[in-house]
Formats: sequence, structure tokens, C-alpha cells
Amino acid sequence: MSDATARDDRLTEPPMPQFLYRIQPTRLGMLTEGPTEREAQVVGEHFAYLSGLTDKGTVLMAGRTLTADDRTFGIAVLVARTLAEAEAIMKDDPAVKHGVMRAELFPYRVALWSRSGPPAE
Repeated sequence: MSDATARDDRLTEPPMPQFLYRIQPTRLGMLTEGPTEREAQVVGEHFAYLSGLTDKGTVLMAGRTLTADDRTFGIAVLVARTLAEAEAIMKDDPAVKHGVMRAELFPYRVALWSRSGPPAE
């Protein structure tokens, strides 16, 4: 395949829509006093869920603020074919499904992406 053909293929295939969901703890004490045993378990399931979606290429990135007040939030940027599919992904997040976090979904588009990616830890 020539470079011109590869470019033409990219032009005819629109990129998959992107979405962002923001999550916040439903109980602030989970951050300020520490999680209950149940919250800790659900947050572990939440991390595993997002890790699996990242491995599949559905989640592009996920993270959270490093604050512990009522402004604290996390985000997941993902790709999905439709708004309904993105909403289903968000609602299947164990933290959302089990009420440990509340979530809000937004249509989103990454405008700039660093070629270097995040720094290695």
C-alpha cells in the first residue's frame, strides 16, 4: 500500500467519536477519612475495569485530581461508536454502578496529544 493510499483510507474512515466522563465520590469522607471496606473493594474493581478498557483501546486515558475536597474528580476519556454506547460503558463502571461515585458524560475530542506520552513512573 502506498503512502497516498494509506492517507486516502484515513480520510474516508471518520475517527471513532470520543467521550469524557467525570466521576466524583458520593461520600467525601472516602477521601478525607479513608474508604470503607466496601468502597475500597469497589474502587479496586473500578481500576481493574478501566485498566481492561485501556488494554482494549476503548479508554484513551484516565486519572484523577490529587485533591481531597468537594472539587475532587476523576476523568476517563474513551472512544465509542455512539453516545448510548459511551453511556453504557460509564454506567458499567463498578464505582458508578455501585453508587460509590456519581458520573457525568460529555461528548469530547482530544485536540492535542503528546507524542511522548506520559512520563514513566
